[in-house]
Amino acid sequence: MKVSRKVKWNKIATENLESAVSYIRIDSVKNAEKVKQDIVSKIKNLSSNSEKYPLDKYKLNNDGSYRAFEQHHYRIVYRVLRNEIRIITIRHTSMEPLKY
Repeated sequence: MKVSRKVKWNKIATENLESAVSYIRIDSVKNAEKVKQDIVSKIKNLSSNSEKYPLDKYKLNNDGSYRAFEQHHYRIVYRVLRNEIRIITIRHTSMEPLKY
């Protein structure tokens, strides 16, 4: 049975997305909105299918709760907890990945 969990965003993840959208908007408002909509849509879908994406390969000693996916060259890291899904960070894939 699939469990539906509420999706919550860390402050840094919200700031990361807004920063990315602002940067893209310099060249194209249309592209900025598309990137934002696509990322937010995929994140919303996590509530009913939290294990859709693979374990986060950059998380040291991952207990199995950290997962990640890529959309439009952005890497979205999230953590599946008992009652919620926490969006941890959003980073451009060209950035050096953080081991955490």
